[in-house]
Amino acid sequence: MSEALREPPGASHWLGTDDLGRDVLARLAYGGQISLAVGTISAVIAVSIGVAVGATCGYLGGAFDAVVMRITEAFQIIPRFFLALIVVALVGSGIWKIILVLGLLSWPATARVVRAQVLVLRKEEFVLAAIMGGASAPRVIGRHILPNVAPIIAVSASLQAGSAILLESFISFLGLGDVAHPSWGLLLQQGQLFIRDGWWISTFPGLALSLTILGLNLLGDGIRAAHGDTAHAS
Repeated sequence: MSEALREPPGASHWLGTDDLGRDVLARLAYGGQISLAVGTISAVIAVSIGVAVGATCGYLGGAFDAVVMRITEAFQIIPRFFLALIVVALVGSGIWKIILVLGLLSWPATARVVRAQVLVLRKEEFVLAAIMGGASAPRVIGRHILPNVAPIIAVSASLQAGSAILLESFISFLGLGDVAHPSWGLLLQQGQLFIRDGWWISTFPGLALSLTILGLNLLGDGIRAAHGDTAHAS
């Protein structure tokens, strides 16, 4: 009976049905909402922390910068995927827990990139003029430095979103995802059992996942290229 329910793509179901007779297209659309939410919210968390840490370290420098950067490097030494697996296994597989874990583990890359840019910008004349004019550190960072780092932050956000979607998919594929909120990774995990006689169940989520991550990476490359062209022209 379950085999009759696995209908291949056709006029009645464009992407076919799964082993329970559920429309793959409908599940793909819902799973896309979950995967994109994971990528977006995780990226916002990671970029927010990374920008705050990187901008503060780059602007203040000294012992504070040295200590925080060593902590950042310690985060980067540990493989993020295995650390995420361990944390998710300990705290549970709720979708919001996964989002929070991925966001809290992904900020070091953004922090290092932002710090490097701030170290350069803080020596520029317009920043020195603002400091000499009595502007506070938060004002200098927020009004004069971060707007010039915005393209780099945008690139980092797109890459972080793609990375978070991929990590969540790996976690779900290994059976640690939130069954109540099936993402593309969980659809892949459920469809692998029928890969021989129900290839469409896992193929279309896999394609959606691949194209989304590719699109986010191309978006980041486009922003980086546009920023480079603008900087070169100026």
